[in-house]
Amino acid sequence: MFIQYKNLTLRNATVQDAALLSSWWNDGAVMAHAGFPNGIGQESIEIAARIKEDTEEHRRLIIALDNSPIGEMNYITCPNQENCKTAEIGIKICVFSEQEKGYGKIVLSMLISFLFYNLGYQKIILDTNLDNKRAQHVYEKLGFRKQRINVNSWKNQLGELQSSIDYELIPEDFVNFAK
Repeated sequence: MFIQYKNLTLRNATVQDAALLSSWWNDGAVMAHAGFPNGIGQESIEIAARIKEDTEEHRRLIIALDNSPIGEMNYITCPNQENCKTAEIGIKICVFSEQEKGYGKIVLSMLISFLFYNLGYQKIILDTNLDNKRAQHVYEKLGFRKQRINVNSWKNQLGELQSSIDYELIPEDFVNFAK
């Protein structure tokens, strides 16, 4: 996949990105929102091996601003289901100086548009931490609807109970910010 909108690009992650992804994923400040305030402890060689296994049903993507990586996204279809038309997505703007500049809603629009209109998905789902108000605001601007709140449903790396919100989006509700 290669999608460009103005100075933002989404492209498939490659094994050459493994060291960068490892640095982001092992940074507790980057990963805290996902429940890993100590990072995930993955070596770049492990990440490279996982990238080699990517398919059209499960893909890691690099977000670039002016050709410089600033974050990552991913999507996965329903595992072990034939003809599944739902994709689950995730996003992280990992370079803190590039956060809160509106890039999230644009790159999400780029990916969602591709999933709906090029790959034929009929629903996009995601979840986020209940405390991540910034992400909730972006998702709701894109047209995602809250499906449920999961109170104290999991523990982060430090053993602290966390709550999350499940969202879903259908094509009719999608507000595209990358037009």
